[in-house]
Amino acid sequence: MMFRWKATAAVAVIAALALTGCAGGNGETDNTGDDGGRADRLTLISIAAPTSYDIGQGAEWGNRSEFFQAVFDTLLSKDASGEIQPWLATEWSYNEDNTVLTLTLRDDVTFTDGSALDADAVVGSLERFRDGTSPQAATLAGKEFAAVDATTVTITQDAPDPSLVNLLSIAPGLVQAPSSFDDADSATTPVGSGPYILDSASSVTGTTYNYTANPDYWNPDVVKYDNLTINVMEDTTAIVNAIKAGEANGAKIADNNTIAEVEGAGWTIESNELDFQGLLLLDRAGTMAPELADVKVRQAINMAFDREALLQSLQSGYGTVTEQVFPETSVAYDAALDSAYAYDPDAAKALLAEAGYPNGFTLSMMSTPAFQTTFDLVAQQLADIGITVEYTDPGAGNFITDMLAPKYPATWMALEQNPDWQLINFMISPSATFNPFKYQDDTVDGYIETVQFGTEEEAATALKELNAYIVDQAWFAPFFRVQGSFAVDANTELTFWPTNAYPSIFDFSPKN
Repeated sequence: MMFRWKATAAVAVIAALALTGCAGGNGETDNTGDDGGRADRLTLISIAAPTSYDIGQGAEWGNRSEFFQAVFDTLLSKDASGEIQPWLATEWSYNEDNTVLTLTLRDDVTFTDGSALDADAVVGSLERFRDGTSPQAATLAGKEFAAVDATTVTITQDAPDPSLVNLLSIAPGLVQAPSSFDDADSATTPVGSGPYILDSASSVTGTTYNYTANPDYWNPDVVKYDNLTINVMEDTTAIVNAIKAGEANGAKIADNNTIAEVEGAGWTIESNELDFQGLLLLDRAGTMAPELADVKVRQAINMAFDREALLQSLQSGYGTVTEQVFPETSVAYDAALDSAYAYDPDAAKALLAEAGYPNGFTLSMMSTPAFQTTFDLVAQQLADIGITVEYTDPGAGNFITDMLAPKYPATWMALEQNPDWQLINFMISPSATFNPFKYQDDTVDGYIETVQFGTEEEAATALKELNAYIVDQAWFAPFFRVQGSFAVDANTELTFWPTNAYPSIFDFSPKN
């Protein structure tokens, strides 16, 4: 299995090599509704345990969102279609130049220690996240927070940040009780205002997390279960075995090749597509691999791949072929761009000849045993157009480090297709994490400036033009969007939100 890569979350895909343990469920799968309209217990399987419940240390979304969503509230939320909705903040608005965001808070929320959730608590949490070591801490860098009064918070920034509202609906928007900031136990004993309270006494850190419904939760209608259990299982075989044994109601499916077996056990698969897999053609200036400086070479590489065949071979067909890094949910997305580079080895070789490489060339890339089949297929398809791949295994834990050093001109990778502004600052801008050569293009810079400072209509147009441009310039060679899969048993309903790897705990409900 492997973890998705999120913006500013430098967690190695090589972590897959270390995931060999498994954790058993507690057998508690009672989904019988009670007279109050709630079921007794929801038991879920996660593939990754939280590193710390202190939002300044370990707050994450993605495959760990369920742990934080259980005990904390976010300032804003997303509905099942991915649209931003009020939560702790009931209203929000920008000033004229979009540098100050004003939030109006609910006045009826308390933390589980009895203290009030007010503007001071929100400011303290935002500052703690910004100044902490959480993977997404950098997303709030340079922002200042102020409590205008008990129910009003302002967020001030030097320049517009089109991702800010979205950020407040995920990890950066989590609110922790200030009383726990200096508590040495905050990493394992969270104090929030969320729908559940962690039962630390019956939980086992890293393995099993038991929660009881918060009796004073401000929004009781969204709580569908009296108890919540999340079991951590990193091994795909252990997950399938737990499903067959009826030890859970919902499970993250880390390996799509097990879907048939899971469905055979009577479970239903819900899915979304958040990640793409493919090549990152990082050295577009040709400082390390001169051949990649020629757009014809990068275009030829795109034409070398039989994406449909790769999807079948590597994901059993669970996903959608793509040639663009912006997701279908983006205004930048253009379905026509997914057929920009038809699989055509002969045409690819002709392009290489036009670029001055009639006999091909050698390209250095990384590999790792965890995904050896992928690397073998990539090398085979590039060899078919005359490009010889020389692989180096950097060793466990060094794949991402060496990529970002940078030590290689191109690499295979699986990355999240983030919301637009986050994606730009993750993969495209000169300072983006996955632009390690700091490649800069004046045309791209112009589009980015319009996205940041233009009107909504101007930004949308610029996003479309930016996407078309980087596809034409072949900055990347995406293969497909991977189906993210989550399975639920016959007693459980789920609406899988399209914007996160793990479902919202509010989107599970008992069928009866």
